[in-house]
Amino acid sequence: MKRTTAREIAVQLSFYASTSEKDVDELLNEFFNKEYYDTLADENELFAEYPEKKQQEYISRLVKTVYDYRIQIDKLIEKYAQGWKPERMSKTAMRCAVSEIMYMDDIPANAAINEAVELAKGYDEAETVSFINGILGGIMRGEFSETEGTQDITETV
Repeated sequence: MKRTTAREIAVQLSFYASTSEKDVDELLNEFFNKEYYDTLADENELFAEYPEKKQQEYISRLVKTVYDYRIQIDKLIEKYAQGWKPERMSKTAMRCAVSEIMYMDDIPANAAINEAVELAKGYDEAETVSFINGILGGIMRGEFSETEGTQDITETV
């Protein structure tokens, strides 16, 4: 399974975790139950391949990070979402990218941004995709100094 697929699974699970009454650990345990996971492949080809241990760890870490820091992440998104009404935003892919940028040092920021934009293309309108790109670039420019290499990161977006 590619990292892109694992990231898309994490986005879907993050959305589910934000609307579920279940504890995030319980949700992840149920999701990674092999018998349950196998039933998902019939519904969506995204789940055709069962994630290996490393991929499960990445997915779990990202989902938990989004869940644990969702208030801080949403405040950061709102700070850079000037001129957009919150109800027009699809935040889940953006939340995952912000989580990777802010809290997962082993994930390159430019990869997180590019993946969020690509994922959004499959779920959102073109205008929303541009917005996500702009917000994430704004976060990089606004929250990190240029000495940390953000100039190069935001120019690639």
